[in-house]
Amino acid sequence: MTDFPQNARLATAALRDLFDPTPLQRNDFLSARYGAEIWLKREDLTPVRSYKLRGAFTAMRKVRDAQPGQGHFVCASAGNHAQGMAFACRHFGVQGTIFMPVTTPQQKIDKTRAFGGDKVQIVLTGDYFDQTLASAQTFCAQAGAHFLAPFDDEDVILGQASVAVEMMEQLGRAPDLVVLPVGGGGLSAGVTSYLREVAPEVDYRFVEPLGGASLMAALQAGEPVTLKRVNSFVDGAAVARIGARTFARLAWASPDQVLLAPEDRICGTMLEMLNVEGIVLEPAGALSIDVLPLLADRIAGKTVVCVTSGGNFDFERLPEVKERAQRFAGLKKYFILRMPQRPGALREFLEMLGPDDDIARFEYLKKSARNFGSVLIGIETKQADSFGRLTALLDAAGFAYRDITDDEALAEFLI
Repeated sequence: MTDFPQNARLATAALRDLFDPTPLQRNDFLSARYGAEIWLKREDLTPVRSYKLRGAFTAMRKVRDAQPGQGHFVCASAGNHAQGMAFACRHFGVQGTIFMPVTTPQQKIDKTRAFGGDKVQIVLTGDYFDQTLASAQTFCAQAGAHFLAPFDDEDVILGQASVAVEMMEQLGRAPDLVVLPVGGGGLSAGVTSYLREVAPEVDYRFVEPLGGASLMAALQAGEPVTLKRVNSFVDGAAVARIGARTFARLAWASPDQVLLAPEDRICGTMLEMLNVEGIVLEPAGALSIDVLPLLADRIAGKTVVCVTSGGNFDFERLPEVKERAQRFAGLKKYFILRMPQRPGALREFLEMLGPDDDIARFEYLKKSARNFGSVLIGIETKQADSFGRLTALLDAAGFAYRDITDDEALAEFLI
């Protein structure tokens, strides 16, 4: 056994200066659904509503121990890492300079400032994160500060391992399976590095957003690779390239252990946890729960721990989350309908709608020189098979239409 488990326990003990262990809660709703013991490790309940505080505090503490004169830390982040570092800066009484993209929502800027108080300066620069990161690193070198990496740092990884230390103490035994969200890999690297030594019988599943599967790509290639495109919706886990240090600790995993979660499906999981359990999760925080249906046959009768990594959700995004969830479930669709320009045509169409069908969007552009006009129409329903009935009626009546719900280019432009 290496020194990692003991160092992780020491890091966990040091965290008690900041906050008590986050709860490990048996979820009756999910347990009954899957016939298993489903436990949630509620990292959404840290003081900054994500596990990122653990790594930021641990790395900062160790730098301060080694270099007591270091009183300035720099990071680049638009989210949870920034808030974790800000909280740690205020705790240690050191100066923090946090670089954020210009496009960062005001809510995240305000929360970061609230956690750091007068110990934190926020610099908004760059439209994209790569530009922000470059500015932060240049400033850091010029200022003689310490750059606090969000995940690719051994001390950050050690801090994230405290999640596993607490989990084992709280559960009192090793779970059969641990389900972990993956972005840059810091949380997964820390948790698995600890558990593989103290509880080698534990199995793992890693969850990445479909539009940001950097661990899957690295495992397939045998080394970290940079994704050409990343969907930023799951902002807490949308990472184009997994860290070199984190991958070195995860290279043992098989691609079969990585599950990909479509962004729209995650929205349905977020809504269900909010409406049924009253748990507010950000998209990345819902990843581990989102894949449980894919594991249903494997987890019956077993003990499963899902790490809910964060709850920093801006409720201004709720309409978008609901929209995406409905579209994924097949309960909302958008059509371009070619409407004949004759009296009664609209009434004829409306009579095709069922009792549970509701028009959520209707835009009609009449062009008098033509015999037909284009209609953009959005329809919500309670049963997905209602759309099969509707399209059959449209076909029988000779209406020309096009379903653009899953047409990314048209949907983005028109919807």
